[in-house]
Amino acid sequence: MEDTLKLVQTVSSDAIPFLWDVAKALVFLVVGFWAAALIRRVIRKRAISSSRIDHTLGVFVSNIAYYLILVFVIIAVLQLFGFEATSLVAVLGATTLAIGLALQGTLSHVAAGVMLVLFRPYKLYEYVSIGGESGTVEEINLFFTQLVTPQNVEVIVPNGDAWGSTITNYSRKQTRRLDITFGIDYGDDINKAMDIILTVAKADERCLMEPEPWVRVTTLNNSSVDLQLRVWCNASDYWEFNFAMLKNVKEAFDAGGITIPYPHQVEIHKPTE
Repeated sequence: MEDTLKLVQTVSSDAIPFLWDVAKALVFLVVGFWAAALIRRVIRKRAISSSRIDHTLGVFVSNIAYYLILVFVIIAVLQLFGFEATSLVAVLGATTLAIGLALQGTLSHVAAGVMLVLFRPYKLYEYVSIGGESGTVEEINLFFTQLVTPQNVEVIVPNGDAWGSTITNYSRKQTRRLDITFGIDYGDDINKAMDIILTVAKADERCLMEPEPWVRVTTLNNSSVDLQLRVWCNASDYWEFNFAMLKNVKEAFDAGGITIPYPHQVEIHKPTE
């Protein structure tokens, strides 16, 4: 009986401090993760609300701060269990080297993310095309760029792929040139059709007069004469202006007696003997 009591006392004397350390570690982890998330939100909110801080850089820095805080929290938790800071740093360095060799591709995405933030071929909320994927930039973090397509589909592009591919930024310039081709019948008055197109374009308030709108004959097709309109507008008006021009020019052609050719099928009957 005495041996059992001694065993219980011994286990209790060892277990209680350990359980207390575990409880403190759990509390520290919860508070640490909460603090890291809070600091990331504060930095991101400050970057987005401030006109002096680039939004892309602010979001990227907030992600780095989040992961750094988590590293310090984990080191502090390990110290609660008797691990020395110097030993932890040495182990962390060796582990980082091993992970770096094993995950060279992943680390290349991190390096590419740093390059994207430094040179900024695209920023948050810009509409871009990256390696054939198009969408609005929602986030640039350490590993990937998040795009959202006009159909509200999320597309994830690894930073290494983004940095190593062709990037087309549709939002960087404030103005864009709209090129639309209209086909008219060979029997129609070309000058009248050109005047109609220019009149319709200039009547739209989204049309910019500098550079001046331009209409020329570009192609003599088998069944149509192609007239191309080149007109400048603000980048934000590009698609709505494009759709409006197609509709309004068609209606103006109908009112002015201008014909838009379309394919016809001719049926030939072979006479029977």
